[in-house]
Amino acid sequence: MTGWSRRSFLGAAALVAVQAAVPGGAEVLKQLDPKDAPSPRRRKLMRLVADHVIPATDTPGAGAVGAGDFVLVALAHGLEGTRRPPAADPSFVSFLRADGSLDHAAWLEGKLGPKWLALPAPRRHEQLTALDASAFKGDPAAAPWRAIKGLILTGYYTSEIGGSKELKYELVPGRFDPKVPVTPETRAYSSDWTAVDFG
Repeated sequence: MTGWSRRSFLGAAALVAVQAAVPGGAEVLKQLDPKDAPSPRRRKLMRLVADHVIPATDTPGAGAVGAGDFVLVALAHGLEGTRRPPAADPSFVSFLRADGSLDHAAWLEGKLGPKWLALPAPRRHEQLTALDASAFKGDPAAAPWRAIKGLILTGYYTSEIGGSKELKYELVPGRFDPKVPVTPETRAYSSDWTAVDFG
């Protein structure tokens, strides 16, 4: 995560707290400026996208814990710099807000196309995988996906399920082990912030 200031981090924490307090985030979404309030179709799209990024395993996926709604609220508030004007790219023009910032949710809906929701899950996943690969190879036309994916991860791993069920939590480690066996069942610790760079 780059570009986070203390104010951005505290703002994100407040959004997470509010989101966690309201199941499904419906009340939080109602409080958004009407220009930023998502349609039921857009909420469904973001929920399914979140579920493709972090699918259900032995713990619920990102869509089930409300990460999609978190992303919509975070985008409306400009987390991850999403209310700044985007790079000059003609493909963004039809998705700009009145203030010149990119409407990431509208962009994603346009990028995936109107039939994406009706596709079978494997085809939806295939399209998102292609978008992800393009964005992380540096394609400017796919760059907004990086912010959306980052917010999905933030929303999931700061939820109760993501932070305490998907990850392990140990406030004070009991001892130092220089060689810890790592298996496919090994989970990361939500209390280990040593690898997080808040800029």
